[in-house]
Amino acid sequence: MDSVTDKRAIELLMKLLAIPGPSGREGQVAEFLRQQLIAAGADARFLHSDQAHRRISPDCETGNLVLRLPGTVRGPRRMLVAHMDTVPICEGCRPVRRGKRITSADAETGLGGDDRAGVAVLLSTALAILKGNLPHPPLTFLWTIHEEGGLHGARHVRLGMLGKPKLAFNFDGSVPNRLTIGATGGYRLSIEIRGIASHAGGHPEQGVSAIAIASLATTDLVENGWHGLVEKGRHRGTSNLGVIEGGVATNVVADLVRILAEARSHEPKFRERIVREIEKAFHKAAKRVCSSDGRCGKVTIQGQLDYEAFRMSRDEPSVRAAAGAIESMGETVDYAIANGGLDANWLFARGIPTVSLGCGQHDIHTVKEWLDLKGFHQARKIALHLATETGN
Repeated sequence: MDSVTDKRAIELLMKLLAIPGPSGREGQVAEFLRQQLIAAGADARFLHSDQAHRRISPDCETGNLVLRLPGTVRGPRRMLVAHMDTVPICEGCRPVRRGKRITSADAETGLGGDDRAGVAVLLSTALAILKGNLPHPPLTFLWTIHEEGGLHGARHVRLGMLGKPKLAFNFDGSVPNRLTIGATGGYRLSIEIRGIASHAGGHPEQGVSAIAIASLATTDLVENGWHGLVEKGRHRGTSNLGVIEGGVATNVVADLVRILAEARSHEPKFRERIVREIEKAFHKAAKRVCSSDGRCGKVTIQGQLDYEAFRMSRDEPSVRAAAGAIESMGETVDYAIANGGLDANWLFARGIPTVSLGCGQHDIHTVKEWLDLKGFHQARKIALHLATETGN
């Protein structure tokens, strides 16, 4: 029996939603979890943080948090996962309950149910087991950092802390009966355009506008179908020029523009094609914008794979176990493939096939975000079932 009541679970959730914690600043969230787990009787020897944050950025506050429990019954080790960070729009959130929903009291602030709902699902599950002395196989609870910033916590988690889990379940999504068994791959680009500064009124022809180069390249990508939703024959993907910075004054021809962009696809080779088209468009545009004395712009592009695409079989043990837990609640399983990245991408790549489940999140990454409490409580029941069921 779950010793954590719905009321207590909501209290924990509301406290978690109110804690600021964008990517890299999850320290307060990790400390709250530590305090709750220790107070419930968790042995401090089984509660650890790794040094993943040091591999991400010197500004990161803390590493991934792991609670590893020895089993009271025999069975393969199971791992439950959720990420602690939220997107920046959620910082300063004041959560309020309105009937069967939780929303942000501030119309300009996101809620952060992505993924504080998942964090609360894991916490309430761990507390139920600790306080109720519930029988369970070996368990690992993993709260990751920097998911929203590029899945960096899962990418750099110290595997030795996890205890070699055989089944893994990531709570990060909308409806609890949806099993995400695959996800797209993402590539990130940093584009630097160098022009030549000159007086925009006195001698504009002596300059090379980096903004003009960026505009021509963007137009090229849009007109030729390589920006936004990219569909070429049977191949599908997406691309986005998401951040652009440049220029210093209206009377100066802009000599520097920086752009952050991305490309995604479930097909690695097609994603590479999208990246090549982006690179080609910018290099071609740089040759088209020249000064009166024949000097042209220059483009430097750096890129990296954020996460690779993956897809699991429905016969994968983690998928079968999650499907069984959902069906035990009288629900029909909805299998899905995500067009965004998940911690599961990197966990799968590192040898831990991980299925993702919803926990009530809706309209994430927007100020209209809301959390469905029915979905949240159902996710809690599924998580407890997965953590204590010993049939596999």
